[in-house]
Amino acid sequence: MTSSPAPAPSAASYPPVRVGLVGAGQWAATMHAPLHTAGAETESVGIWSGGGRSSAALAAQHGVRAFESFEELLASCEAVDFAAPPTVQAALAPRAADAGLALLLEKPLGGSLEQASAVAEAVRRNRTPNAVVLTKRYHPRTRSFLAAAAELGEEAPVLGITGTYLHGGFLAGGFLSAGLPSGQRKTGWRDELGALYDLGPHLLDLMELAAGPIEAVSAHGSRDYAALTTFHAGGATGQASLSGSVQLPAVRTRLSVYSPAGTLDYTTEGMDHAECWPILRREFADAVRLGRTPTVDVERAVQIQAIVEAAALSAREGGRRIAVERT
Repeated sequence: MTSSPAPAPSAASYPPVRVGLVGAGQWAATMHAPLHTAGAETESVGIWSGGGRSSAALAAQHGVRAFESFEELLASCEAVDFAAPPTVQAALAPRAADAGLALLLEKPLGGSLEQASAVAEAVRRNRTPNAVVLTKRYHPRTRSFLAAAAELGEEAPVLGITGTYLHGGFLAGGFLSAGLPSGQRKTGWRDELGALYDLGPHLLDLMELAAGPIEAVSAHGSRDYAALTTFHAGGATGQASLSGSVQLPAVRTRLSVYSPAGTLDYTTEGMDHAECWPILRREFADAVRLGRTPTVDVERAVQIQAIVEAAALSAREGGRRIAVERT
C-alpha cells in the first residue's frame, strides 16, 4: 500500500514535541539537529553523544543543552531522536521506549535483524509513538511515483524492476569524509556493514512497494558494491546495484518498472531533499500528539531489514537464493 501525498505542513495545533538528540556526527549536524529548530511541531531540548566534545559543540551551535549522560537526556525530554550508529541505536532505543518516550529512528534499525527486531518489540511492548527516517519516502516525487506504480500494477502484472543507488560518498574526499585531511576516508559503521545496509533500505523499500513483496533475494559483491536479484510475489524479478564507492558527479538513484501495460521511471536527479524534512517533522509530531501512523514506522523498517539481512547472507554464501524472513 502506498501513502497519499501529505498536505503542505501548516502551523502546529499542539505544543511542540520536546526532543532530545542522540548523536553529534555529520548526519546529526546536517539533518537531525536542524530538523527540530526549523518548525513549530518540535523543539530541541539538548544533545548527547558518546563523544562529549562533539555534542557540546553541536549543542552550542543550536543554543541547547549538552547532556552529560543518556540518562540525563531521557529525564529531560518526551521524545528521542537517534542519529547514531545502528548498533548504538539498537542498544539505546529500547531503553528510551521503556522510559515512555517517543522515538525518531534511523535506518537500519540495528546492525542485524535480531537487533532490529528487539527495537520493534520494545516499541510494541510500550505502544511507543515512532517514525523512521527513510528520507525519500517523505518526498512528494517519491509518493507520486509509488501511486503511479500502484495504478500500473492494477492494469497488468509487473514483470520486472531495476534500481540503482550509487554515489562516491564512501571514497576519500567523498561527502561522508568531508572535513577530513585530503586523501583520508571516514571509517565507521558504513565501513563495517557496507553499502547494502546503508543504501539498501532506501532502494529495496521502493522496489518492494513498486513491484510487490520481495519473497527471496540473491546477492553478490562486497561492502563497496552489491548486485542483487529480487524475487517478488506475483512473479516480478528485480535487479539492483548499490555502492557508495563509485566516483560520480552526483548521487544516482533510479528505478524503472516494466509491465505489459507500460513502463514507469523514477529518479532523484534534481530532487531537493530539504522538501522531506517539514513532512517528516509534522508526521513525527502527529504520531506523538495525535497517535497517527507515519509514512515509515518500525514495523516497516523491520520488514526492510529482513530483506537486507537475506541479501547479506546470500552474498556471504556466493549468491545462493535466500528466502526473506517475515516477522
